[in-house]
Amino acid sequence: MLEAEFVARVEAAGGRAFAVGGWVRDLLRGEQPEDKDYVVTGMEAEGFEAAFPEGKLIGRAFPVFLLPVEADDGRGCRQCEVALARRERKSGSGYRGFAAEAGSSITIEEDLYRRDLTINSMAMDLHEGRLVDPYGGQADIAAGVLRPVSEHFGEDPVRALRAARFAARLGYGPAPELLAAMGQCRSELLQEPGERILGELKKALATDRPSLFFRLLQSAGLLQDIFPEIHALIGKTQPEVYHPEGDAFEHVMLIADEVAGRTDNIIARFAALCHDLGKGVTPESMLPHHYGHEVKGLQVLAGWNRRVTLPSAWLKGAKFIISQHMRAPRLSKAGKICELLLMMNAMEAELSISDIKIIIRADNKGLPPYLERAEEIIGAMRQVSGAGAPARLRGRKIGDWVKGRQLEICRKMLAEESTINKSN
Repeated sequence: MLEAEFVARVEAAGGRAFAVGGWVRDLLRGEQPEDKDYVVTGMEAEGFEAAFPEGKLIGRAFPVFLLPVEADDGRGCRQCEVALARRERKSGSGYRGFAAEAGSSITIEEDLYRRDLTINSMAMDLHEGRLVDPYGGQADIAAGVLRPVSEHFGEDPVRALRAARFAARLGYGPAPELLAAMGQCRSELLQEPGERILGELKKALATDRPSLFFRLLQSAGLLQDIFPEIHALIGKTQPEVYHPEGDAFEHVMLIADEVAGRTDNIIARFAALCHDLGKGVTPESMLPHHYGHEVKGLQVLAGWNRRVTLPSAWLKGAKFIISQHMRAPRLSKAGKICELLLMMNAMEAELSISDIKIIIRADNKGLPPYLERAEEIIGAMRQVSGAGAPARLRGRKIGDWVKGRQLEICRKMLAEESTINKSN
């Protein structure tokens, strides 16, 4: 049904329909809103089901329905979430520790009061086209400020990570009361399931400036507890001639943002975040140098994975970048170069050749000639297969022949590159 019909049917049943949350926020920011969620006031669950028999109840603790609603201009979601207005009170720990009350007497202002940030606590009255903004969300959008709606912010501790993720996505700064509210989430946040933490990390990595996520967590005193591997980089000095940006934390934040600006691949962004994890365990006596941090980085990553099970593709991509980001720019022998290029070829399910080059270029401030031509060289080597091996060869000898041919091709193309460079 079109949205106008949905609104009319709600009104006919004695209720009132509102668009809420992110859709309203993005509209006021001048962005094209995407998913549209609705809240209905003035109705009980039974009355809603009678008015919309096609709706599918999906809420367990409180009434939420899936309903096909389409924007009047033909755009919009096919299956939208429609919730009845509700109040919540804390009854336990974590995000499940709530008792919800839904009913016809609950106002839209009460429903908005339970939300996290003022910028997400606005509604559009679909009957009048009127903005409902009881907590100053529009003013905070204009000021670029993230502010908690109420003292209830910390009742779902993952809201602290959500706020940091909005800082990364929108570039907004925190109000002082947000930092305090985030800090109060610490004890319960440590008890949250790892998948909720990783869910927010994934969304943060998908933003244009992931560094702002980690910086806000640090400002709120949460980074050390939630991402200790990243926090450990703070204060780990580096040779200034190579790293004028500052310590290892500043370097990693710089690279994370640069890579995020060049690839949408979350695995590549995570790998960039992890590339220098080993610097976090460098002894103070060794600073500002970080000898062997590639090996140490793999150990730190393994520890992170033991603490919170990482997605296998993230783990594989990060391992490759940690182990190869220093080695790749230094290779000069054809055999080693050929070996690395074939390893890159084998990584394509997780990291494309382009993704690997993006990370190494950002970290190394450039690429060696063979990596500039990596796609071309790998493409040529891919043409070699066991089908072309001499008929007399069997078993492992076919594989050896393939590797030999690939090395010949790689060596020839590298020699061509060297000749070109010398002539220039």
